[in-house]
Amino acid sequence: MRILIYIIFYFFFIFQIQISIAEEFVMLKNNKVNVRYGPSFEYPIKYTYLKKNLPVKVIDKKENFRRIIDHKHNSGWIHTSQLRKSSSVVLVENHLIFSKPTKFSEPIAIAEKGKLILLKKCKGNWCKTKNKNISGWILFNEFWGKLPN
Repeated sequence: MRILIYIIFYFFFIFQIQISIAEEFVMLKNNKVNVRYGPSFEYPIKYTYLKKNLPVKVIDKKENFRRIIDHKHNSGWIHTSQLRKSSSVVLVENHLIFSKPTKFSEPIAIAEKGKLILLKKCKGNWCKTKNKNISGWILFNEFWGKLPN
């Protein structure tokens, strides 16, 4: 009986760790980030990202490397020095940008599918975004990434 309890506890513990890892999103810190075949600088470069602030999902950890997957289902290993806390998302559908965080405010622009959106602050599913010439609020329904709390 005691062994059965240990086995159940063990599987519950492992399952909880996998859930917390699966929900972790980070973003790329630099304009050029190498992705490797394995969790070490000894492994060859698989491909290189050229998009700063791109959100990626952490699916595994080993020492100072994280195995990530992106919105196009590419995966590989990145050193933690190339990653930071996420405050960006990639749109999976077109979204309206509003002047205020309500559907009754004036729409000021359309953010197109596939665009990288940097988030300033969020209130529920409404997030404020700002780029060079547009500042407004987006109501997020579907996106790749995680909204900051």
